Amino acid sequence: MAEPVNLNRFKKQKARAEKKARADQNAIKHGRSKAEKQLDRSTLDKAKRDLDGHQSDT
Repeated sequence: MAEPVNLNRFKKQKARAEKKARADQNAIKHGRSKAEKQLDRSTLDKAKRDLDGHQSDT
């Protein structure tokens, strides 16, 4: 005879698995690595420094 299955637990496990799969897809689609974020941040900082250096003091 088969083991009884708790349907509430089964539904919750299935919902968690679907949510995790959707989160993984979004991370691949929209996510950026730490190195990419740091590169963008440093590029913006350098652009700001360069702009501040070109301002005239009047």
